[in-house]
This record gives sequence, structure tokens and C-alpha cells, in this order.
Amino acid sequence: MKLIINGEIKEFSENVTLENVLKELGLTDKVMAAAVNMEIVKQNQWATYTLKDNDKLELLDFVGGG
Repeated sequence: MKLIINGEIKEFSENVTLENVLKELGLTDKVMAAAVNMEIVKQNQWATYTLKDNDKLELLDFVGGG
């Protein structure tokens, strides 16, 4: 299954959850917010949110500064 993550195409197994993707990419502790096809997915839904082929994910981390 193909997913587009922050503009990059990545391959994953079928029936993968958003949480599984974050674990496979080593981003579990780094991502603060996630959007799938431009819709925010709350963190308490990541473990059960099943992704589909060609979904577009935007994974965000908040960085302090200024």
C-alpha cells in the first residue's frame, strides 16, 4: 500500500494504522499532530485509525523558538 507522508511516497502493508506508521518510521515520540487527507486525526484515534492506499499524511511537530 502506498502512502504519501509529508510529500514523500512510502510503502506499507495493508490495514496499517496511523500509530503503526509512526512506529515504523520511528516518529512515535516526535509527532504532535497528524492530518490524513487534510483532516486532523486526534491522538486518541491513532491506534484505531486505519489508513487506505494513496492517503496523504501530514505529520507535524511543534518547535519552539522566536
